Amino acid sequence: MRPRTPSHPINVRIEQVREALGEILQWSGPADLTLSRYFRNNPKLGMRDRGTVAEAIYDVLRHLRRYRQVAEGGRGAATRRLAILGLASVLGPEQVRPVLGEEESDWLGRVLRISPASLPREVRLSVPDWLSEALEIEPDSERLLMALNRAAPLDIRINPMKIDRDTILAELRAGVEDAEVEPTPYSPFGIRLQGRPALNRWSRFEDGSIEVQDEGSQLLGLLVAPRRGEMVIDFCAGAGGKTLLLGALMRSTGRLYALDVSQARLTRFKPRMARSGLSNVVPIVIANENDARVKRLARKAHRVLVDAPCSGTGTLRRNPDLKWRQTPESVSELCVMQRSILTAASRCVAPGGRLVYATCSILRVENEDQADAFLAANPDFELLSASDVLGDRVTGLNLTGPYLKLRTDIHGTDGFFAAVFQRKATATPPKADAEAAAVPEAMTDMAIDPADDALPPQVALDGTEEQPV
Repeated sequence: MRPRTPSHPINVRIEQVREALGEILQWSGPADLTLSRYFRNNPKLGMRDRGTVAEAIYDVLRHLRRYRQVAEGGRGAATRRLAILGLASVLGPEQVRPVLGEEESDWLGRVLRISPASLPREVRLSVPDWLSEALEIEPDSERLLMALNRAAPLDIRINPMKIDRDTILAELRAGVEDAEVEPTPYSPFGIRLQGRPALNRWSRFEDGSIEVQDEGSQLLGLLVAPRRGEMVIDFCAGAGGKTLLLGALMRSTGRLYALDVSQARLTRFKPRMARSGLSNVVPIVIANENDARVKRLARKAHRVLVDAPCSGTGTLRRNPDLKWRQTPESVSELCVMQRSILTAASRCVAPGGRLVYATCSILRVENEDQADAFLAANPDFELLSASDVLGDRVTGLNLTGPYLKLRTDIHGTDGFFAAVFQRKATATPPKADAEAAAVPEAMTDMAIDPADDALPPQVALDGTEEQPV
């Protein structure tokens, strides 16, 4: 079982992948954060070496169930066998086999001769039983799962306040090596890069002309379609990718509130805002969806986006560990949270205003079922056709229903879902909403703790002049 050449670079790489996998497979946190911690603890790893280790690990996570089953016939540490399979996939078996001992080499040969078609569906596609069963109602679910098991390209978005797409396309094609560069087929702001270009130190990234954002996420901004001078709320702003697009579409006018329960996420948003050049964004940390600050916004917002916390099953290309970390129980808990957040956010929508509910999930319980339940409980809202809302700004999507439903195998994006609701202009406000809207607002009541200098100063949601971010 001993490798033929322990000090060979490939065998060293096998041990690095094995060691990092051992930490990740404890499922104590997201794989990307665990891997980042491993790299910080091993600073001697060069950039190219880190790329190889990361690719091999993510290959294992995508195909974990299949790799585990076919690796059962081997001897020695299971994580080493997984590491060998991951590197054989990334580098090619001919690069890996020469450093293996005779027994490991014979085992690898047997494994590579196994036909995936001979394996059960769940093993072949490497998904847990519950996820396979949940997707059986979707057409061509096997094709969808196969697409989610492939590595994703890099999508970026231009900042329409600073640059046009043709200029960035020309600069990328002239200056980025080892990458294929094309405009995204649906979003007028997107560019797709195949390969592994390092853009984070590119001057266009540093000056806020571009941001990393999946094309599907970009389309959410076009569904919200904010206008200049409006009051808009990004209810689950996170690190602010969609907020930045909304602010640019508003041409930095009006008021754009970025709400989130995580101060850390909004703190990470600060440098992105600074680069973007926006002056109409007000980030606010809330305790929960029923925070008093949210209630004061009752029936005031022209547009509200709810990119709800979800299972993330539409992002498995980028986050393959999610299919092993999520369970039916965790999805059920998320559904309860989604209903509560959507209900709270809907109270902020003014008569005639628009509410967009979105997830990066491909599960109907988080998508269509939530939209149906919301409409049943809120007769003062009506469902709009996503295709009609997008209009001629987005062509070629060919949506078959009222929702924006993006599939990796069809559209080339992450899996996304969005439903567009509109509050009827004649809707009578419930008593609780009317009372909340009438509460006088003090500037200090709406502010984030001024002692926290990691975030920009905040002011009231009462129509008073606000300090620009």
